[in-house]
Amino acid sequence: MKKILYLTFYFEPDLSAGSFRNTTLVKELAQQLADKAEIDVFTTLPNRYSTFRSEAQEFEKRDNYQVHRIAIPKHQSGMKDQIFSFKAYFETVRRLIRNKKYDLVVVSSSRLFSAYLGYTIAKKQRIPLYLDIRDIFIDTMQDVLKKPLLKTGVMPVLKNIEHRVFNYATHINLISGGFESYFKKFKKPSFSFFPNGIDAEFLNLPVSQGSGAKPWTITYAGNIGEGQGLHKIIPQAAKALGNDYRFLVIGDGGTKPQLEAALREYDIQNVELKKPVKRKELLDVYAASDFLFMHLNDYEAFKKVLPSKVFELGAFDKPVIAGVAGYAGQFVKENIENRILFQPCDVESMVAQLRNYQYRNVVRKSFIEKFKRENINKELAASIMNYL
Repeated sequence: MKKILYLTFYFEPDLSAGSFRNTTLVKELAQQLADKAEIDVFTTLPNRYSTFRSEAQEFEKRDNYQVHRIAIPKHQSGMKDQIFSFKAYFETVRRLIRNKKYDLVVVSSSRLFSAYLGYTIAKKQRIPLYLDIRDIFIDTMQDVLKKPLLKTGVMPVLKNIEHRVFNYATHINLISGGFESYFKKFKKPSFSFFPNGIDAEFLNLPVSQGSGAKPWTITYAGNIGEGQGLHKIIPQAAKALGNDYRFLVIGDGGTKPQLEAALREYDIQNVELKKPVKRKELLDVYAASDFLFMHLNDYEAFKKVLPSKVFELGAFDKPVIAGVAGYAGQFVKENIENRILFQPCDVESMVAQLRNYQYRNVVRKSFIEKFKRENINKELAASIMNYL
C-alpha cells in the first residue's frame, strides 16, 4: 500500500479558498486511489479568521485517508502572527512524521512556507514532491514590504528558499495561468494549470426573481486583508453612491481596522460589517443580494492571480462587480457575462458604471459547466497519481 503525505494549512471546517480546494481534492484523490494508497493529511485547527471558530477533531480517520489537525497560536492575520503560527505547524508536522515513510509528498501552498516544509520532507526521504501553488509569495512580498531595510534583509532569504523548493519539485500545478511567465525560470519540474472551481453547494441555485426595491445591496464576503484593499474602495464608493446602495461586508482579516477607520473618516452610514458566516448561511445572503462584489488591491503581484471568488460569484445569476486587473481582469472579461469590471481602487469607474447599469439577472450556464470543481478535481487527482 502506497503512502501519500498531504500538507495544507487550511482544511474543513475552516473558511478559506485553500480549505475548500483541498478538502474536495483530498476526497477525490482518496476515492480514485481506493485500495491502492493511504493519505496522511496534516493541517491546522480552524484559524482563518480570529472571529470564526468551528468545532473540529484533532484526528479523524476516514476510509483510506486520515486528517491530523494541529493547534496553532491565535492570530489576527498579521505577518508576525502568521510566522509564529507557521512555526508551530512546521515543528509539529516534522515531529509527528519523524518515523514515517512516504512515497509522495503533495503540498498546497500560497505563502511558500508549506511548500518549503514539503520540500524538506521530500528531500530527506528522497521522494517526489508535487506542489499546488495558489499564489506567488515573492511577488506579494515585494509589494507588501514597505520598509527598504526590511525588504533588503528578507527578500534574498525568501528567493533562496523559493529557488530550492521549486527546483526540487517534480511537478508544479499553478492555480492561475497568469503565473506561467514567472515560473518559466524553473527548469526541473513539469507544470499543469488546474484552477479553482465551482463547488457543489453553488450548483443548481434558484433563479432570482429580479431586483428588489432600493437600496440595492452590494455584498462582499471573504478575507479583509491587504490583498483585497477594501479600505481603498468601499468607503469611497459608498459615499459617492449614496443611499440608493447599501454595502454588506462579511468577513474578517488584518486590514479590517483600516476599513473601519475609513468608514468613520467618511462618516459612512450605508456600509454594514458582519463577522464570517458558514457557507450554507452565505448562500442565503448572496441570494438576498442584488450585486456580488470582489476586489484586489492595486499591487503588481495581483495582476497574475486568479481569485477563487470569481468562481463562487459567477455561479450565481447576480451581476458581479469586479475590481481586478491583469490575468483576473481578462478572465472575468472572457468568462463572466453581466458584470461591471474596473481597475483596482478606481472608485470613479466603479461608481459611473453602476449608475449607468441596467439591472438584470443572467444564469451563466456555460461558465458553470466549464468550471465545476468536481471535474477539475478529477483531472488534478489523476495528475497527482502519475507520480506515485
